[in-house]
Amino acid sequence: MKDLPQMISTKDAAYLNDMFNWNIVTAKKFDHYLDLVSDEELEQKLDELIEMHLAFAEEIIQIMEGGLSQ
Repeated sequence: MKDLPQMISTKDAAYLNDMFNWNIVTAKKFDHYLDLVSDEELEQKLDELIEMHLAFAEEIIQIMEGGLSQ
């Protein structure tokens, strides 16, 4: 994202909230699947996916708090 607006509309805030929830739910699902697998390669990939979705959620929080630190 290059330029974030100074003010986020109610509609944008609702969409950002949805995106945050999608990422958290997905990370939780991958964490659940992590408990069910025994393949090391699959465990590593699930760990990477969990971290990716948590990073996206953190980025959304930063946007909601007033922008991304560059």
